[in-house]
Amino acid sequence: MRVRRALLSVSDKTGLEELARGLSELGVQLLSSGGTAAAIAGWGIPVTPVDEVTGQPEILGGRVKTLHPKVHGGILAREDVPEDLADMASSGIEPIDLVCVNLYPFEQYVAKRGTTEAELIEKIDIGGPAMVRAAAKNHARVAILTNAGQYAEVLEELRGNDGELSLETRRKLAGKAFQLTARYDAAIANWMAELEGEFPDTILMGYDRALDLSYGENPHQRAAYYTERGARTHLLSRVEKLHGKDLSFNNLFDLDAGRNLLAEFELPACVIIKHNNPCGVAVAPDVLTAYTSARDCDPVSAYGGVIVLNRPVDAALGELLAGTFVEVLLAPGYDPAAMEALTRKPNTRIMLNDERRRQNIGERDLRRVVGGLLIQDRDAESEDREIMTVATKRQPTEREWGDLLFAWRVCKHVKSNAIVLTRDLATVGIGAGQMSRVDSVRLSIEKAQSPVNGTVLASDAFFPFADGPAAAIEAGVTAIVQPGGSIRDDEVVAAADEAGIAMVMTGRRHFKH
Repeated sequence: MRVRRALLSVSDKTGLEELARGLSELGVQLLSSGGTAAAIAGWGIPVTPVDEVTGQPEILGGRVKTLHPKVHGGILAREDVPEDLADMASSGIEPIDLVCVNLYPFEQYVAKRGTTEAELIEKIDIGGPAMVRAAAKNHARVAILTNAGQYAEVLEELRGNDGELSLETRRKLAGKAFQLTARYDAAIANWMAELEGEFPDTILMGYDRALDLSYGENPHQRAAYYTERGARTHLLSRVEKLHGKDLSFNNLFDLDAGRNLLAEFELPACVIIKHNNPCGVAVAPDVLTAYTSARDCDPVSAYGGVIVLNRPVDAALGELLAGTFVEVLLAPGYDPAAMEALTRKPNTRIMLNDERRRQNIGERDLRRVVGGLLIQDRDAESEDREIMTVATKRQPTEREWGDLLFAWRVCKHVKSNAIVLTRDLATVGIGAGQMSRVDSVRLSIEKAQSPVNGTVLASDAFFPFADGPAAAIEAGVTAIVQPGGSIRDDEVVAAADEAGIAMVMTGRRHFKH
């Protein structure tokens, strides 16, 4: 298919000058509308405004520019159908062989805070998707370009083939075009569904591949990372890998767990993740102390873990981290001396986190099951002290209150059944993923590297029997926070009262499976 006439109408003008100039040098007649035509003319490239072709000026404030038979007839006409050729002749329609369109940036605007509904409505493109779909449908004769990354390849093929594009190229471009319009409409449909505040009848999701991963959960599994179109932030938004091996599926899965837990804290904090569970968490006056306290919770598990920090790494911390095996290290900055120490390990993945925006708390949690999805509201809330109830005769001390609230925030991010022991705003023992809650209590005690005496305990769900608290009390726990709600709450509280410890009920559980 030889390209003789092209229609260019883009919102994002990246690469447009090179494309327009390259097509013009190949003898292609350029048609364009609005700001695109003005830009092309400003570069000194010959261009014919679309309204000269249609005989109809733009109307409705630019809402209607290209919706005209001389545009869509030129795109959709089939050269091998006599009736189409007759219609073209009678209506004065000339064929259009190449269409270059990208759409109003609806996804960017829907992700911005403060964008009004009226502003978003005006960012819903009508003429653009219509031209994209028309050109993609008629790819047997028409080429459709939808992003700047395609321009150079198409120009190269045109130059090397006497102005012709192969059917294979046109078919590939058409597939990308339909992906674009499907994702674009999905973003709009999902936004309108969110306005209703309910789970819609249909979920339309659009994801773009952002990164090929070295492998999946196991080396024999392929893997890639995709980002959701229109999301305000994502796992690697404004994150740069400064050093180390390629990222794997497990690296990103654990990094996500670490970042979600780290977001619970404003003070200098460290989270160490192993197999998607925290094995050490601490907040402290400085990030070096936070790291050492988190590491000391479970040094064996911390070896080869993912470490996430919310303060920059200085020289002293960099030297300390360089002395151990770290899979992934994420921090908002690195001292040059720290980088010098850390980069001595060639495989350590050193990640710079420059993301300052918060996640959208309205984002939903998706879990893949066979042939479908489970969708729920994200568990983004943490209960404050004011809404908690002290169920025992003894009130927690202020020190215990601080540790209880810290433990409760950590516990929410541990796989159920979850038990977290803390002291001085650092984890002491973590029992995760057990089928029995009392086994999680025992595991947290067994894993503790320091005496449990004087610690507080958080449980992500109620204790069905008094055996769990009894094991904790025997080990030296002085206060417990749990949701409550068991039919045996009275027995559990009575056991706490008999031992003289404090027990706090939150009224809400935080299972994480």
